[in-house]
Amino acid sequence: MATTSSTSSWREGMSSDNIKGLILALSSSFFIGASFIVKKKGLKKAGASGVRAGSGGYSYLYEPLWWVGMVTMIVGEIANFAAYAFAPAILVTPLGALSIIISAALAHIILRERLHIFGILGCVLCVVGSTTIVLHAPQEREIESVTEVWDLAMEPAFLFYAALVITATFVLIFHFIPLYGQTHIMVYIGVCSLVGSLTVMSVKALGIAIKLTLSGMNQLIFPQTWAFTLVVTVCVLTQMNYLNKALDTFNTAVVSPIYYVMFTTFTIVASVIMFKDWDRQSPTQVITEICGFVTILSGTFLLHKTKDMADGLLQSSLSIRLPKHSEEDGFDGGEGIPLRRQESLRST
Repeated sequence: MATTSSTSSWREGMSSDNIKGLILALSSSFFIGASFIVKKKGLKKAGASGVRAGSGGYSYLYEPLWWVGMVTMIVGEIANFAAYAFAPAILVTPLGALSIIISAALAHIILRERLHIFGILGCVLCVVGSTTIVLHAPQEREIESVTEVWDLAMEPAFLFYAALVITATFVLIFHFIPLYGQTHIMVYIGVCSLVGSLTVMSVKALGIAIKLTLSGMNQLIFPQTWAFTLVVTVCVLTQMNYLNKALDTFNTAVVSPIYYVMFTTFTIVASVIMFKDWDRQSPTQVITEICGFVTILSGTFLLHKTKDMADGLLQSSLSIRLPKHSEEDGFDGGEGIPLRRQESLRST
């Protein structure tokens, strides 16, 4: 009787849209996490018979296994895009860390890349944090038209946030990047993370428009739909450009956790401001979600910090700027599995 009551309570707490978004986000993590392994296998196979990707070669383009990995990643990104149409960003975005667990587990099994005890602990922390967020995530706002999303974006609070983001981005691009872009990792990642928060808000708006259109309420007739499409295009191109610069200049093992933390933090802030996710929750729920997010961050850093352990001991500490010449088959041999968003953008 108690079990039935708790199950009923859980179902009442999770709306059907949230459950759909959760399933899409989890499947996205699985596909994207698995794609890293398939692509790496393809890169290794292509590198054995041609010029390695890390040496400037493109023989992997003729390797079917690499294309299987690319298709798998595209499927994952489509699922991730769709997840934003059903569930709040505060639920979907942190679950991106689960792709690291999938990659680490498959790398341990398929690539024989040893997963150390602290790496396993990092995986457990990510799962615990993700579960905490899922169980306490806010309900998705009921939206019947893309014009409603536009009205939310036009409210003073979000306009102020967007103005701050755009101003900070221009300052970073035109003042700090020429001076510190090659020496300070936070400059490039700052641009990617700030712009990325606007990307997710626009992607969510576009996803809602597509969902409503497929349900019979045509949203393509509204200019707001095309305005959000333009914002998505501009933001994604900007994000890709500066993320690739960061990956080309700094070690992936350093870029990955910092980018994940900043990107996810700014995205949650933007979602809370625009969609007022926390207005529909009690202080206890909000604090619990924050604790879940911090738990995921801890697990992510632990995974990255301990992946180079040999016989239980950490190798030499990572410096902020490492040469990229040691990459093999397009992947840095000591970097392990990178995070979802940066890897998918890097592959394009």
